[in-house]
Amino acid sequence: MSSSGSAGRSVWAVVAGILAAFVLTLITDLVLHAMGVFPPWGQPVSDGPLVLATAYRIVFGVVGSYVAARLAPDGPMRHAMIVGSIGFILSIVGAAVTWNRGPAFGPHWYPLALIVTALPCAWVGGRLREMQLRG
Repeated sequence: MSSSGSAGRSVWAVVAGILAAFVLTLITDLVLHAMGVFPPWGQPVSDGPLVLATAYRIVFGVVGSYVAARLAPDGPMRHAMIVGSIGFILSIVGAAVTWNRGPAFGPHWYPLALIVTALPCAWVGGRLREMQLRG
């Protein structure tokens, strides 16, 4: 395969991993809001729902990184960690934008938890794929 084809597959793997995590998170958020587990959008959020949100975001971070590693033409861990690095950067930006914006954005531990877990989730997703490849 040509290097441009491999590069295209690498980009697709990363995009697919990010999309998988994003779509799973968005759907889960929407369902939990509709079910009343989360308060209406823009209302204060307590710790309980945010613990739940952190838990499924961790799972979906692993899934997204695994998807990238699974679709990668080579270097599955590298692809997983790229997804994690993008998540890490976006989590920092999200924390900076929402910091001290009021109770609708929850307590400060929540964005910090997303920052701290982004790279470990990516490593787990990449490691799962590496273990799978080793048989």
